[in-house]
Amino acid sequence: MNDKPNIVMILTDDQGAWSLGCAGNKEIRTPNIDSLAKRGVRFENFFCASPVCSPARASILTGRIPSQHGILDWLRVGNGDSKNDRKPIEYLEGMTGYTDLLVKAGYVCGQSGKWHLGATGHPQKGYSHWFATIGGSGTYHDADAYRGTERVKTKGYLTDVITDDALSFIDERCDAKDGKPFYLNLAYTAPHSPHVDQHKKEYVDYYYNTCSFSDVRQDPRSMWSLRHPIDIQYSETFCDKSRTHLTMRDLLSGYYAAVQGVDDGVGRICAELKEKGILENTLIVYMSDNGFSCGQHGIWGKGNCTTPLNLFDTCVKVPCIFSYPGHFKEGVTVENLASAYDFMPTLLDLLGLKNPEGEKLPGRSFAPLLRCGKDEAYRDSVTVYDEYGQSRMIRTKEWKYIHRYPDGPDELYDLVHDKDELFNLLDENRFFFYGPDFIEQKAAEMRAMMESWFACYADPVRDGKDEPVMGRGQLGKLEDVHGKDAFYPAVQVEYQRSGK
Repeated sequence: MNDKPNIVMILTDDQGAWSLGCAGNKEIRTPNIDSLAKRGVRFENFFCASPVCSPARASILTGRIPSQHGILDWLRVGNGDSKNDRKPIEYLEGMTGYTDLLVKAGYVCGQSGKWHLGATGHPQKGYSHWFATIGGSGTYHDADAYRGTERVKTKGYLTDVITDDALSFIDERCDAKDGKPFYLNLAYTAPHSPHVDQHKKEYVDYYYNTCSFSDVRQDPRSMWSLRHPIDIQYSETFCDKSRTHLTMRDLLSGYYAAVQGVDDGVGRICAELKEKGILENTLIVYMSDNGFSCGQHGIWGKGNCTTPLNLFDTCVKVPCIFSYPGHFKEGVTVENLASAYDFMPTLLDLLGLKNPEGEKLPGRSFAPLLRCGKDEAYRDSVTVYDEYGQSRMIRTKEWKYIHRYPDGPDELYDLVHDKDELFNLLDENRFFFYGPDFIEQKAAEMRAMMESWFACYADPVRDGKDEPVMGRGQLGKLEDVHGKDAFYPAVQVEYQRSGK
């Protein structure tokens, strides 16, 4: 047996923390993920670093905030995935990822699924096994991918294809005679859009015909919601051409079906680890890159489905489960706040590895929470931060403040009395409840804390508050281009159905 555990990192795409049975959703079917939570520690308040995929994934991998690594929006170009794309760009070149450190410690690293951090056809960050889907999203049927440096056409339902590749990597490592532990990055594209006419019919039909979707709050349409939200428009692009329109029931049924497809994959992975006799020596992490609103706050999508870009909890709070039988507490739900930028220091701490750049990074290890299920040092002291371009957030257990550079609109929420973030106190100043001047003083206090923190970690060359991020994609490295040349402008309609 290896003296260090094998590691399986299961990373989903656009999954809200609310969309699991173990998180209280009574209709979605996720028995395998729920079982993983019963065998480990589930975080009730785990936050991504940015509510869109590429920046969030880069922060998980490097421990840097977006304004440190310079990926501030999803990567529209530089992936090398189309004839019209610019040359491939390795956006994280020269930045240490935890997989670089794992390889130095003797691990063999495998990538199965979504990458979307640039130069997709070029294995990076120490990975010796490389199966990466094209771009950030697309069809779930017979999708293109890179296997190593070769572009290939896959066959079948993409979630299953990704699982198959992950299983082949596990089998390969179990058959190897080198005695090295492995790290697997199992990165699903699900439940990212498209959501309609893309997922397993028996699952879609079940949810469409039997569910009330009462666990998904449906608020009145937000005044910030785009006329054609990007994820709905994307579903229209790939749905059956006989459809004249999409309903919320169509979208929710597809979203739930996509999550259940991931749950099937989790079950297959755990069964294989058990069959190979290595389940007890494997650390399994389940996480999503960013959250997703399915009607909450009157929006459909993530941080880029509104103008201005939003940082609602439904978009920044993500599932997070750690399971390592015999080493972590089991069946524990942790209420403490933690962030994706804490993941790298936690993983390295668990393995007894050092990061030479660790003192320059914002994260802290939450390993004590995994081993003990609680930690007094975390109880009151942890504040999490988030960013998406010129929008920045500071959040404690009781309060949340969002500041938008250069001139708002800003938001302040009392999470004790308004956990669903329905009343922006900067719009609706309820003096009768809080008293004169309290709201302004609280906002000023939190803004000062927020700006002090970002001043410690943001790289002036990559600082998002100075860049016109519109949620429609990044066009190059910030070291090379800035301003309007670095980000695609906002448009009302991004995708169009063929034949229309």
